Amino acid sequence: MTKRKLSVTPVALVGDIRALIEAARQHAAAAVNSELTLLFWRIGQRIHTEVLAGRRAGYGEEILPTLAAGLVRDYGRSFTDKNLRRMVQFAVTFPDERIVVSLIRQLSWTHFIALIPLKDPLQRAYYAQMAGAERWSVRTLRDRINSMLYERTALSKQPQTLIAQELAAMHDAERMSPALLMRDPYILDFLGLRDTWQEGDLEAAIIREMEAFLLELGVGFTFVARQKRIQIDDEDFHLDLLFYNRKLRRLVAVELKVGEFKAAYKGQMELYLRWLDKHEREAEEASPLGIILCTGKKREQIELLELNKSGIHVAEYLTALPPRAMLMERLQQAAQRAGLAADDPEKPL
Repeated sequence: MTKRKLSVTPVALVGDIRALIEAARQHAAAAVNSELTLLFWRIGQRIHTEVLAGRRAGYGEEILPTLAAGLVRDYGRSFTDKNLRRMVQFAVTFPDERIVVSLIRQLSWTHFIALIPLKDPLQRAYYAQMAGAERWSVRTLRDRINSMLYERTALSKQPQTLIAQELAAMHDAERMSPALLMRDPYILDFLGLRDTWQEGDLEAAIIREMEAFLLELGVGFTFVARQKRIQIDDEDFHLDLLFYNRKLRRLVAVELKVGEFKAAYKGQMELYLRWLDKHEREAEEASPLGIILCTGKKREQIELLELNKSGIHVAEYLTALPPRAMLMERLQQAAQRAGLAADDPEKPL
């Protein structure tokens, strides 16, 4: 009798079954997390509306410990007085159950704990949506908040109505705009550059630490080329770094500069972008964007050159993370300047 030949080896079969089991475990864990997070929201919402709303300030101090004691006795430490207060904060901070339901598909209860202390609703919405879109771990979310990522985006410099529209488009259509991704300044403390360096040193350090650089650039970036050769009229030019962003569906050219921005950089980048648009852009892609990274910005020159109309973003880069207070002051000043520009329709953002 001829033995039937197995289509897969026993080792391969075991590997396939293990993969199925792990996938099922992950799916089950995600489902449990979503249900627990929604449960915590509903508990917080119920306590807030039916126990605390309209009561005197000290009423919660009297009722919550008693409520917590009974729940801890029956259901465990997840329902301590401290955790019940967090659930109430959760429901107050995220009052719309539909938004909570959409967010818990990607975010855990611990993600929400990191988001609750944020006071600005638009800031909080940005971090929540980006954490879901980029699949941030809780640690990454906290790092992004601590590095003031939202405040460094071009989005945060826009009027509140436009910010809300951008975030709504991201949530409803899963569409990102350059304003959601472009930052200023970029924090490149992971490069290990000290004292003085040349543009070649900066480029080499970025190539060496490309994974960290891509994380700082933001979601959707893929490295394409270093020193991209551009030939025009028998003359060779070389673009420092070329990336592709799948969220924006366009090429992104990056030029690295040591020193302050110079007006001549605009013409150089425009030349590169037009060449890329003519020779490299695919039919379904949007026009290429440019990022010029400098150690300093001459703001009046940048405003007069109207670089935003050319698809060029000029940003500073920092090779060391400054103290949070210093960074906050710097970003507040930038936001104030952007606010003044927004008030003047003739002045570009």
